Amino acid sequence: MLQTLVPVLPDTECQTDYTLEPLDQVAPPARKKWQPIPDDYLHLPGPELDRRIAAAKAALGSKLVILGHHYQRDEIIKWADYRGDSFKLSQLAADRKEAEYIVFCGVHFMAESADILSAPSQKVILPNLAAGCSMADMANIDDVEECWQALTETIEDTIIPITYMNSAANLKAFVGRNGGIVCTSSNAVAVYEWAFQQGKRLLFFPDQHLGRNTGLKFGVPLNEMVVWDPTKPRGGNSPEALRGARIVLWQGWCSTHLRFTAGQIAAARQRFPGARIVVHPECTMEVVQAADENGSTEYINKRISESPPGSIWGVGTEINLVNRIARENPDKTVFCLDPIVCPCSTMYRIHPAYLCWVLEGLVEGKVVNQIVVDDETARWARVALERMLSMRRTS
Repeated sequence: MLQTLVPVLPDTECQTDYTLEPLDQVAPPARKKWQPIPDDYLHLPGPELDRRIAAAKAALGSKLVILGHHYQRDEIIKWADYRGDSFKLSQLAADRKEAEYIVFCGVHFMAESADILSAPSQKVILPNLAAGCSMADMANIDDVEECWQALTETIEDTIIPITYMNSAANLKAFVGRNGGIVCTSSNAVAVYEWAFQQGKRLLFFPDQHLGRNTGLKFGVPLNEMVVWDPTKPRGGNSPEALRGARIVLWQGWCSTHLRFTAGQIAAARQRFPGARIVVHPECTMEVVQAADENGSTEYINKRISESPPGSIWGVGTEINLVNRIARENPDKTVFCLDPIVCPCSTMYRIHPAYLCWVLEGLVEGKVVNQIVVDDETARWARVALERMLSMRRTS
């Protein structure tokens, strides 16, 4: 039987303060895993950072494009030439061939994808190399290859591997070599449709919840999905269970979206009768089914922005985006479902001091924190990414 595997999250106050302060005043628990930065940038207050970022951006002109993910804090997103979810930003990275430098205000896997899709002459820069993704780290190439070997030895049918955009470049290369594809929360249903045209079974990693929720949308029942635990033989499944599964889901999750519960939705409906609830599909199945709608950050932003004045929205996704949508839609009531609001802790590591540091380095002719994917990995990862992007071009 399929189990929804969810870690226990402590009901304690979030330790990440998302108000801007000089870098040396950020709480030590939040900074302990951040990349070291020159001391000159540690004490700069917000207004001075703004002045210096603006000056560097103006000096670089058309040689620079800054991409900002929806989950970035406002003090970063205001400098972005383009903002969006991982799918939209991957398109922009592929299409903006004129810029010499792509500064990606997101996390490591996004910058890797930008490097893979950009022109050889372009340089992709991640302001803080410690801006990773805990979900992406839950699937590594050794474990995935071991899983693949076990599945192909157990199941005779063709298996199509799908990796979520939130994964390392070597996993994108793995799916490219093995006839698979990359997906995002914007296009997961369309990717499933493509994949089931190629084979009868899917291996989906690293986020079990997006994989499960998409499977249900596609009409695959729960009894035809299993969870693969990489710490157990055959992922904790019997050979019979694997042979009966149409979708094998990797045991991964997004810690931000696991904060949302069906109980929060019930409380929101009681507090705001008539409210619409929209959540991200990285939430658990129970939360997605309790909501009125679910979709990517791009979908959530567009759906609320285009709704009638006076609409009330309870939202289950990262707080920086929720607050930004609320500010940009003053004629509506928009609130976060989680009463203990926490930003994505790794996105939060892109502090304006880091952006200032890398931009001023570029002005001086120094490229700091360039992301480079090796040629062989990039070759096969590009195959998987282009399969995804070609769906947009042919649809």
